[in-house]
Amino acid sequence: MMMSGLAAVLLGLLSLLPLAARADTPIVAAASDLQFALTEAAEVFRDETGRQVRLNFGSSGNFRRQISQGAPFELYLSADEAYVYALYEEGRTRDAGVVYAIGRLAWLQGAGHDDLPGDEDSLAAVREAIKRHAAGEGRPRIALANPDHAPYGVAAKQALEHAGLWEAVEPLRILGENVSQAAQFALSADARGGLVAYSLALAPPLVEQSDHVLVPDSWHAPLVQRMVLVDGAGETARAFYDWLQEEEARELLARYGFRLPDDEDVSP
Repeated sequence: MMMSGLAAVLLGLLSLLPLAARADTPIVAAASDLQFALTEAAEVFRDETGRQVRLNFGSSGNFRRQISQGAPFELYLSADEAYVYALYEEGRTRDAGVVYAIGRLAWLQGAGHDDLPGDEDSLAAVREAIKRHAAGEGRPRIALANPDHAPYGVAAKQALEHAGLWEAVEPLRILGENVSQAAQFALSADARGGLVAYSLALAPPLVEQSDHVLVPDSWHAPLVQRMVLVDGAGETARAFYDWLQEEEARELLARYGFRLPDDEDVSP
């Protein structure tokens, strides 16, 4: 049976709907400390709006370089606002973005250890590992993200420098490409632990197999985390960006240990 002209047009339009939906599924570049929090946020956003985003997690410094080189990201959530400002100065972003959270650094170790450091010295396990290595009792690894391009690696280095341990721990360091990989290394069999994002230590998959203690935030520069729309971002990216500033998203981030920004933090 011949299909009427109108029916053929309608069928053609319907066949294009999946392509249109896929065309507006933006790729989001997100700091790896957001691996669990942002995944949950994207699921809630999808359920509420019917829109989807594709999340890519990695080190903020690497994403900053990729966006500068034209990578097709539409939204960028950095763990260091300096990277956002740099892209803004290059004309790669719509504006200077907004602060969405303040991160915290934590010592993370496997649940099998009985001697979790206390608040009075959250790096006690690092000191113990250094002593063991000096005494020839093995080489217990200390994990952290690479400070060359990972903001939490920079904070870990600063905390170790504050405690006078950076040089002494050099033979024990194992560097993750990003803070999520550093958390994996921290819980490996040959590691004493590591300095990672508090948000990862609170994630359900890690809580079940680890212990943690916060590192004083006065031991490192503030982890001010800023997000921004990349120039040319589409409707769904803009909607997700706006949704992440709403109270529901803010409460979700707070559950993962992020401090919510106040008026002073969000100034451009």
